[in-house]
Amino acid sequence: MGCVEIGDFTALLEPVGQELLTELSGGAYAEAAALSLASKLRDRYPAPLVATALTQARLRSHAEAKFGSAAATMYFTAQGLEQATRRSVAEWRARRYASAGVRRVADLCCGIGGDALAFAAAGIDVLAVDRDPVTCAVAEANVRAARLADRVEVRCADVTKVALDGCDAVFLDPARRGDRGRVFDPAGYSPTWGFVLELAERVEELGVKVAPGIPHELVPDGAEPEWVSERGEVKEAGIYFGRLALAGGRRRATVLPGPWTMVARGIGDPEPGPVQRYLYEPDGAVIRARLIGELAQDLEARTVDKTIAYLTGDHLVETPFASAYEITDVLPFHVKQLRAMVAERGIGVLTVKKRGADMDPAVLRKQLRPAGPNSAVLIVTRVLGAHIALLGQPARPSG
Repeated sequence: MGCVEIGDFTALLEPVGQELLTELSGGAYAEAAALSLASKLRDRYPAPLVATALTQARLRSHAEAKFGSAAATMYFTAQGLEQATRRSVAEWRARRYASAGVRRVADLCCGIGGDALAFAAAGIDVLAVDRDPVTCAVAEANVRAARLADRVEVRCADVTKVALDGCDAVFLDPARRGDRGRVFDPAGYSPTWGFVLELAERVEELGVKVAPGIPHELVPDGAEPEWVSERGEVKEAGIYFGRLALAGGRRRATVLPGPWTMVARGIGDPEPGPVQRYLYEPDGAVIRARLIGELAQDLEARTVDKTIAYLTGDHLVETPFASAYEITDVLPFHVKQLRAMVAERGIGVLTVKKRGADMDPAVLRKQLRPAGPNSAVLIVTRVLGAHIALLGQPARPSG
């Protein structure tokens, strides 16, 4: 459903289309058997409807990673699914808007409606705007499927020209993908970064979804940037203005599914030192938000190198903001020496990680020839300027 016609999509919403989608639900659709299934279905349904329904079934299957069980009754386009906010992240953002007292939000570049659904479920009325008619039709279908039509108005319009009357806040999710793939430079967003700054001048409560790699210097004074990760993977960043800047404009890292959140306290990075008993690998949201100093203080830890985002300490502190490893061996990075150690200890399950080292973990793992009943984690990094190999295990709190 990349270039689907509006008529093809709306046919899915008719009784025959719904009957076909129901037939494809509950595990009946298998991507590997899609061709043979299509041939059988065309005996009973129009060929265009079969093609559209099979694509929709495939997208629903892929959407489970973002939307969980709700994906089974949602509608998607390929591009809309790719750019849609993960459900857990959208719900977290909706809580921010609700906490700021927002009653009606304009969701600009609403896409298939993922954020609009979260806002509405949080009790906020939504004006959802997108310029693409098919995308708007998909968003409307999702609103109806979620039984939230009384809270969401979907409008097909140019988001740079739509009237915002009656809205006391705005959320903008500019397109960050062009003809050549992902757009990392905010100047290439659509609408442009200039429009974002202009909107911030005339709308007091504004949130903008941005790429996680946005340069910190682009964040306007007084705005609050937040990086959000889920299960160790950074999913997005957002910039919030006005009452939506709940931390007073300070950098924030949030880890889901907690949620756990850490706010900048003005602490610089600690001085580096030798590896101690425990090594901490900070969550990507903490690294992106430049909160290594805050995390180090909480863990009573220090860095291993001025250029490396690993922390080390002599006692274990539980934290959702980092993975912890108990280090058993610290040695120079020499493949032959590591291979001998792996063989001597019977390590067959070997997880190889790196940071600040010019090597491929998969290649190194093959070179070390792991075999045996035991498991370990090998971390190759820089410690005080030297390449070092650290062998250990995931740390487990006593008791």
